[in-house]
Amino acid sequence: MKDNPIAATTINKDDLIVIAGAGGFIAGALTRYFHDQGFTRIRAIDKKPLPEWYQRTPGVESLSMDLSEYDNCVRAVEGAREVYNLAADMGGMGFIERFRVECLRSVLINTHMIEAAYRAGAERYFFSSSACAYNTDLQQDPNVRALRESDAYPAMAERGYGWEKLISEMFCQEYWAERRMKTFIARFHNVYGPNGTWDGGREKAPAALTRKVIEAQDTGDNAITIWGDGHQTRSFMYIDDCTKGIDMIMHCERLIATPINLGSSHLVSINDLVTMIEDIAGIKMNRTYDLTAPRGVAGRNSDNTFIREVLDWEPNTPLRVGMERTYAWIKQQYADRKAGIYTPAAETGMPSTH
Repeated sequence: MKDNPIAATTINKDDLIVIAGAGGFIAGALTRYFHDQGFTRIRAIDKKPLPEWYQRTPGVESLSMDLSEYDNCVRAVEGAREVYNLAADMGGMGFIERFRVECLRSVLINTHMIEAAYRAGAERYFFSSSACAYNTDLQQDPNVRALRESDAYPAMAERGYGWEKLISEMFCQEYWAERRMKTFIARFHNVYGPNGTWDGGREKAPAALTRKVIEAQDTGDNAITIWGDGHQTRSFMYIDDCTKGIDMIMHCERLIATPINLGSSHLVSINDLVTMIEDIAGIKMNRTYDLTAPRGVAGRNSDNTFIREVLDWEPNTPLRVGMERTYAWIKQQYADRKAGIYTPAAETGMPSTH
């Protein structure tokens, strides 16, 4: 490997790692990832009450706090060697198009967290950005070329969520430039997998479509409504690739204050994704298309040239493999909920529009 990220870090197994947003999907998986790596002091934070966390890892200090408030951020990062900020109010396209104010308010989290981490003397700070930060003018065709890191400027990010990510990236870059705090920025491309949101309004396309197919199997009504015309394209990254990538990026000196794509480069249309889920489920659906529903940009893919150059690695879990695992997990969740068992990843709640 050209730049071994594990060798680059000096963190010890008993140093304190703080992970914000750990009651949700990606940060919850990251918490378990570091626990399984043998780290003994992990502080996990989320504003959701503990019983509503998607997953909780035994032996981890788990705190319910709203990190949009500065005093809570000070408490959260106290004694931290590394801080991973994945906390945000977000969801799939249906959420981020309808609740732009909620998405924009997440800027408070990063603003307070990075300042608190700096004052606490944290050595490294990770920010989870998004491909929604990219210029939307470059994403108007399903046969879109893959997005390079430089394509975020000239800036024309997705309204709400994308602009919040872009300005928060700038905070991270300036804390390094002005205050010499090591910051790291990954632009996620559509993360999916077990323990993710699968119902309730915040779920993304792989989970939403999988749930619809499972519901059709259960009811015998083999009908599915697809948002948009089905020709829109995306790349989807499996959760295990995401957590590994975060670790590698955070501990690579070449990537200080340097945004980098973290996503699969395998482009697939929504129609083809539905076909894959049908094949996994052994069912054929009758498709209808809702052209009035939120659909996002026409096409988006990750150019992985930079991550391959720097890390000699890129997310590589085949979509079929990841979707089979995701389907099996959501099918069990669906059965559990039907049996009256509480399933927190399907009980996300939507913000008030008042």
